[in-house]
Amino acid sequence: MTEGQQAGRLRFASLGSGSKGNATLVSDGETHLLVDCGFGLCETERRLADFGLHPRQLDAVLVTHEHGDHIRGVGPLARRHGVAIYLTPGTWASGRLGELPSRHWITPQSRFAVKGLTIDPVTVPHDAREPVQFRVHGGERSLGVLTDLGHPTEHVAEAFAGCDALVLECNHDVQMLADGPYPPRLKRRVGGDWGHLANVQAAALLPRLGLDRLQHIVCSHLSEHNNRPELALAALVPLLDGDDSRLRVSCQEAGLAWQAIA
Repeated sequence: MTEGQQAGRLRFASLGSGSKGNATLVSDGETHLLVDCGFGLCETERRLADFGLHPRQLDAVLVTHEHGDHIRGVGPLARRHGVAIYLTPGTWASGRLGELPSRHWITPQSRFAVKGLTIDPVTVPHDAREPVQFRVHGGERSLGVLTDLGHPTEHVAEAFAGCDALVLECNHDVQMLADGPYPPRLKRRVGGDWGHLANVQAAALLPRLGLDRLQHIVCSHLSEHNNRPELALAALVPLLDGDDSRLRVSCQEAGLAWQAIA
């Protein structure tokens, strides 16, 4: 058992993140959660296998909202492998998930537990039915998964303050979005208050969450057309006095290897 796989230690990884699919693994060595499943079933099975996991080892999938890059594999995974699905009634009402044999309701701002892990679902401003993001607690440590929000509200900042690790949306560079190929309506949607966080917005949010405690900061949900990893990192490095040792990027294809929270 490697350092990142010690039982009881909270850790996380990414199957991949971006416009084409998102899924984040969270585990304490005994409980295994998947936050979203935006890849098709076969691709999800393949990517889980890369982390040494079979879908039936998942204790739950936590769904943030109903957009395709977050739910593509949720229904198929639930139906083939019997995985429990946790989601808000609004997300379910979208009608995009199909039959879910083991469905559990999430009430935003109401803490719940899946075996040894405790989860806080946090309402976020995004153009979906009833979107939430998650703060997952294991022992004395916590991981924030915070993507798909148009702007960082005071409520969001309070809910994610003091995390030990953070998967944070850095969706677009403002100038790249303005100059890019999207039609005007889509540009307004992505850059609006109910769209996605720009690099500069992510940088403005981080100090409000408490930089000293954060062991890992993962730039996530980067747009294929409107961002580049080096731009996302460049926006955040100055906050850390030029030390990028705590920064990572979760890529669409490669994802992110296990990160242990000490």
